[in-house]
Amino acid sequence: MATVLTEKQGSVFEINLNRPDKKNALTLAMYVEMTALLKQAAEDPNIHVVLFRAQGQSFCAGNDISDFVSAAHNPNILQDVLVFLHTLASFPKPIIAAVHGDAVGIGTTMLLHCDLVVSADNLRCKMPFVQLGLIPEGASTLLFPQLVGHRHAFELLVEGRSFDAIKAEQLGIVNQITEPDLLLETARNRAKKLSDSPVDSVIAAKQLMKAETLKSVHQVIDSEGALFYQRLLSEEAQKAFMAFLQK
Repeated sequence: MATVLTEKQGSVFEINLNRPDKKNALTLAMYVEMTALLKQAAEDPNIHVVLFRAQGQSFCAGNDISDFVSAAHNPNILQDVLVFLHTLASFPKPIIAAVHGDAVGIGTTMLLHCDLVVSADNLRCKMPFVQLGLIPEGASTLLFPQLVGHRHAFELLVEGRSFDAIKAEQLGIVNQITEPDLLLETARNRAKKLSDSPVDSVIAAKQLMKAETLKSVHQVIDSEGALFYQRLLSEEAQKAFMAFLQK
């Protein structure tokens, strides 16, 4: 079964996570596939907008812990993840996310790199990096404090406090909340409207809005990645992983 599906709706390219039985937890292979799809979309003049969405009851339960544990001693384990994050951060065209259910770890931090986020009212976000003996990723240690201030960011990234759709909207992570049954239609309508806008103007506006922080974002992604790998091999992380897998 394909773990990442694609669909074209006019000039909107949909990337659809498809591991519903695992709450769409990301494997290393899925990172590679999503990177390739983003690069394809960036180069295709007939694609104006990318829409991330997911099958099943959740958007994304974070990284697949068993997949990471099995490859933990490979020094290149994070390379595919970092390439995806860099590609996502520098993607030139608009990215919309339609999120619902659980959005854990990367399921939340990737939203920081999206231009619009439409959420179902059942959204449950959580970033339990520290509780797993790790550190936050995806330039979230830069972008979350910029977005919500240090104290709110500390609460979310270090305490790992969970939050719902209303809180996500208040924090500026989510643009619009809708009922689960209307989520995809609402996100597609916004994507369609955006895709019909003057393409070059949209791309130029996004570039200008991100230009000032993008260099820092790429640097922080790499800095977080290096420390993330160190933490991945730590005794704290190994104990946390084993406890998680035994549940």
